[in-house]
Amino acid sequence: MDRNQVGAGAEVYTGMIDKKKVLYEVLDWIKTITIALLAGLLISRVLVTSAKVPTGSMEDTVMAGSRLLINRIAYVAAEPRRGDIIAFYFPDDGKTVYLKRVIGLPGESVEGKDGIVYIDGVMLKEDYTAEIMESDFGPYDVPDGMYFMMGDNRNNSWDSRYWDHKFVAEDQIIGKAEAEYFPQIKWLH
Repeated sequence: MDRNQVGAGAEVYTGMIDKKKVLYEVLDWIKTITIALLAGLLISRVLVTSAKVPTGSMEDTVMAGSRLLINRIAYVAAEPRRGDIIAFYFPDDGKTVYLKRVIGLPGESVEGKDGIVYIDGVMLKEDYTAEIMESDFGPYDVPDGMYFMMGDNRNNSWDSRYWDHKFVAEDQIIGKAEAEYFPQIKWLH
């Protein structure tokens, strides 16, 4: 369009208005994406995380290949309880993430005899596993601030019974496994 043909009061298209709109839109998208990424990072580092179960040590409760949601703040105001399934750093290397069930609490004695787990000499009632242990272990006295861990698949679980450092320290706990979201959805309580 020729400038001379524009009538009085009409805006002249220069292309600048469209460039500003595009730049504004791009910056708005960058801001939105940045906020979403920071929120996701905050949630995954502070509130919840995801874990993939690599082995069959927790079968039949959680199968190999399952994906779980781990509640990172479950133990901010509470202590782990017997029977909780937790994610933690393997005490022998401090790096590998393990998933096991809390069996022995601080100050308790844990022992396995004739296929049965005993806590302070009393038989532990376990409705989460039907697996009969093939070997005895212990007794192990669980120190303060530590936990004795076992997998539900008792004859195929690398757990506290076999580790060099038998107990998981409280500060090595990542969080409590709350739910399985793949391949099925179920709560782990």
